[in-house]
Amino acid sequence: MKIRAGFRIGYECKQDTPMLLVLNLHPSRRGDLLGDQTISFDRPIRAWEYMDGFGNACSRIVAPQGVTTISTGFQIYDDGQPDSVPVNAVQHDINDLPDHVLVYLLGSRYCDTDRLADFAWETFSHTRPGWDRVKSILDYAHDRIVFDYSKADPTRTAFGGWQDRAGVCRDYAHLAITLCRCMNVPARYCTGYLGDIGVPTDPNPMDFSAWFEVFLSGRWYTVDARHNTPRIGRVLMATGRDATDVAMSTAFGPAKLVHFEVTTEQKDA
Repeated sequence: MKIRAGFRIGYECKQDTPMLLVLNLHPSRRGDLLGDQTISFDRPIRAWEYMDGFGNACSRIVAPQGVTTISTGFQIYDDGQPDSVPVNAVQHDINDLPDHVLVYLLGSRYCDTDRLADFAWETFSHTRPGWDRVKSILDYAHDRIVFDYSKADPTRTAFGGWQDRAGVCRDYAHLAITLCRCMNVPARYCTGYLGDIGVPTDPNPMDFSAWFEVFLSGRWYTVDARHNTPRIGRVLMATGRDATDVAMSTAFGPAKLVHFEVTTEQKDA
């Protein structure tokens, strides 16, 4: 199938403000593009690209004083298949993990493993290592948190989500990632586009979506604690330890978000 996606995001700055942007598609999906995908600005702005330490395609700009609108639009091919379910995938012993995967076992800004480790071992140590353990964690996080846009909090950690029992997709991801790491399953945070393809239409305005990946049987598998069911049409933008590493923008000065519009829809089969 073809998916049409894009965004229009506006920031108001009181002065010239350096910013880091993580708004490009992930390099792993660029081969599926049906045309170009470029970041555009409604004002003369010089942008230069770089790859961060997690392999994400990022941009650096200096946003001038006033309102700047950043946008992109593209079409991309997708195989139309739901996320694979690795029912026979096994969990690696720590000593058998590749070196570059080890960082995804550690605590991070939003994944405070030290505060949930005891709970995780008490709750999930009886589960069979591998996919069964991951599925138990997904079910738990899905049931523990109630989705509520009005309860969104950009400072909430996994432990905070566990306590508050409410939040948005990033809170589901942070809690499940943290519990996986506590149980020695490498897990990394993902952000991208996820339209209402193959599911009832969500009446809420479209947003970027958060999910995560677990490392089992020598590869990364996509999982989603919020929806807790295989979905069709994910378009990956970035991966990292948690939401800090994949923030759509990081401003080094005052920058107010004044417009936010995301589009993701199936074009044809």
